This record gives sequence, C-alpha cells and structure tokens, in this order.
Amino acid sequence: MNVIVKNRFAALLGERRLKISDISRATGISRTTLTNLYYGKGASISFRVLVALCEYLDCSVGDIIDIQHKEAI
Repeated sequence: MNVIVKNRFAALLGERRLKISDISRATGISRTTLTNLYYGKGASISFRVLVALCEYLDCSVGDIIDIQHKEAI
C-alpha cells in the first residue's frame, strides 16, 4: 500500500481568501516557510508550524494535509 500526502494549504487559503503576509504576522511563522508550504516546495513541516496554523485557521491537521492510501499495482 502506498501513501500519498496532499498539501491543501493553498486551496485552504484560497477558499478563505487569506494572504500569506497576514498569516505570517498573526502567527510568527516566516513568510518563507508559508510560501514554501503554499507552493509545496518543502519536504516536511514542523509540528510547531502545524499547530500554529491549525489554531489560526481554526481547523485540523487533516484540513491542511490530506493523507490518502493508494493500493499498490
């Protein structure tokens, strides 16, 4: 079984019409970190960043990162 991790951060910001700069100011997360997450450039995300985003966005981790299981071929 393969696991696919889908980054929903960009879609979530679009749905809520939020800006990276506003989130950065409110949470203290650097714009670089948020931009990398937005464009899916990073290979990982820290728990601190996830918790801060979930608190700010009033959502769960699953709203930001979706894990899907794909059957092996």
